[in-house]
Amino acid sequence: MSVQDISVKPSTDALFSGSSRTSRRNMGQFIRWALLFGGGILMIMPIVFMLSTSLKFPFEVYNLNLIPEEPTIENYTYVLEDGRFYHWFWNSLIIAILTTVSAVFFDALVGYALCKFKFPGRYIVFIAILSTLMIPTEMLVIPWYLMSKSFGWLDSYWGIMFPGMMTAFGTFLMKQFFETVPDDFLEAARIDGLNEFQIWWQVAMPLVRPALAALAIFVFLGNWTAFIWPLIVTNSADMYTLPVGLSSFGDEVDVAWELIMTGAAISTLPTLVVFLVFQRFIIRGVVMAGLKG
Repeated sequence: MSVQDISVKPSTDALFSGSSRTSRRNMGQFIRWALLFGGGILMIMPIVFMLSTSLKFPFEVYNLNLIPEEPTIENYTYVLEDGRFYHWFWNSLIIAILTTVSAVFFDALVGYALCKFKFPGRYIVFIAILSTLMIPTEMLVIPWYLMSKSFGWLDSYWGIMFPGMMTAFGTFLMKQFFETVPDDFLEAARIDGLNEFQIWWQVAMPLVRPALAALAIFVFLGNWTAFIWPLIVTNSADMYTLPVGLSSFGDEVDVAWELIMTGAAISTLPTLVVFLVFQRFIIRGVVMAGLKG
């Protein structure tokens, strides 16, 4: 065997080995992309079905075809010309915005206090707040209703909003993010003469914007799509929120699914706007968490 053969053989083996590793890597990437693509298709199918149903006539609603045989926009015309829809939309928007502002403010305030203030029993308070997450919403409906009745909040904005104006999950989320705020920044602000509320608002809050954005999206979506509690606490159609109002499109014999899907399609627009506005803060928060981890 010549010296040339000896030198060529290792290089050939290395070439095949590198090619095999590249093939395995490409196969792994293909499988991951295939799984992500399949999961994405499954996630958007309800939306596609909703849009498809909103373009169908009543006689075609129960057909499972995704492409309507006779597409129509009459459903959108009917819903948009119905004055009740705008009233329900306005109710939902007011409730979702006010509840989101309240929850973000109080959850951040309580989370900051539990994180940065040292006082006896703070861990007990924190555990007590977290323990409420283990209570199903259905078990809280009756106490909420009795409380609303005693305060005269039935069939009012206050009655719909008060259960979500402060959340245990939001308090936990904000406390965990405030843990990442260095205490040196707060001490420097105290030396500069800021009071505790100014320190929280001007120093700590800007450093946890990603958490605030994520919390705002969660609370807004939760209140925008809420159905059970607004259905229970409201008596008149004028106080219906959008999900409750859309469910009234029908009668005792049949349900106008095409109108419900049309209203649902229109009602997704505010949620898309909220997500597009706050998504850059969420992405920044994920990147920051990855760097700190």
